[in-house]
Amino acid sequence: MALAEIDRLRSGDGFPDVLRDRVATVGTTEGAKLMEVAPTRFTSLARYGLLIPVKFYLNRYRAVVWLYLAEELRQFAAERCHARLLTARRTPPEIRDALKAGMDRRPRNWRGRHIGFLTRQAGDDPWARAAAVACLLDPADVADVVRDPCERTRLARCRPRLPAHGAPGSPGAELAETLMTASEPDEVAWFRADLAHTMETARRHHPVADALSPEPSAGPDPLAPPPAPSAGPDPLAPPPAPAADRSAPTCPTPRHGLLSRLRPKHRRPAG
Repeated sequence: MALAEIDRLRSGDGFPDVLRDRVATVGTTEGAKLMEVAPTRFTSLARYGLLIPVKFYLNRYRAVVWLYLAEELRQFAAERCHARLLTARRTPPEIRDALKAGMDRRPRNWRGRHIGFLTRQAGDDPWARAAAVACLLDPADVADVVRDPCERTRLARCRPRLPAHGAPGSPGAELAETLMTASEPDEVAWFRADLAHTMETARRHHPVADALSPEPSAGPDPLAPPPAPSAGPDPLAPPPAPAADRSAPTCPTPRHGLLSRLRPKHRRPAG
């Protein structure tokens, strides 16, 4: 958050209580109480996409717990156009049919909301904005849109930090990565188009040759052939002479080991 924004919030009336109320989050049970509906009705509205989560976490059973802004839930419940959704004895048929078909827009809505947060954090840096879009795409989609490996390296350096959920490679981390990766075809197409657009801006204002500064390689090139195994001491080579018997060679050091033993010896001509 920019310092100017922090100063603006501090100077507002009712700070910090007003700010605390604005960012307070609640889960399904508390949210249902705020809206005066049953938790099942609340979950139906959220799965249908009418209530947008702001964050999530995995509990100890690796179940996804979605959190919502309390202020937004109050606003939703206060709007008269939503009265039927909240007070009808049965969920509207269009919602009921969609949920029976397996609809759950909570992950997608979280991604849509989070990309807005990430791009605001990126500010005016076009590479950071492009990296914000790329981090919510599957790496294969990123590679398909951004063909230049140098540009992908630049994107990786600008990649924002996504919420961590468990140790890397753990089941919880893999589940969270799935939730944070665009998956529905139209959503993937939208993210790909947005990445292509932001990349055009990044190339135009800061070409990758200018953006990439020389840095030591983070590791071996995965496309390079494996290095030849280092040659250790030859077990068939004769033991080295004692230090007292060594003398500085006057010609290049001859080879030792099995090859030298197999090499034909030149006999010294009789003198």
